[in-house]
Amino acid sequence: MEAILYIVTTGCQWRQLPRNFPAFTTVQGYFYRWIREGRWEAMNHILVILSREQDGQDATPSAGIIDSQSVKTAENGGPRGYDAGKKIKGRRRHITTDTLGHVVAAVVHPADIQDRDGAPLVAI
Repeated sequence: MEAILYIVTTGCQWRQLPRNFPAFTTVQGYFYRWIREGRWEAMNHILVILSREQDGQDATPSAGIIDSQSVKTAENGGPRGYDAGKKIKGRRRHITTDTLGHVVAAVVHPADIQDRDGAPLVAI
């Protein structure tokens, strides 16, 4: 877990993981397995509930805010599209947060997905 947090915090490549962590292939294997198993979503859900309760709010948000952002990407590394409004080739991420700013849902897809089509994917 600490190796994954190191990758997220520093933004380093898998192969650049310092030697005091397990082999990058081991860490990467756990990371992708946890994605497939839905563990990251489950952890986020629990953390949002605990944080909201700590702030004196209901555990479940009653309102959400959806936004999107298009970012440039390289040709290799997955699907990408062209956002004509921003004139960017890459991907678009749609994110839903609660009114306290906690990320409730996030989806990444090609940039040519319009907001009207991408927003329902992250609706609460």
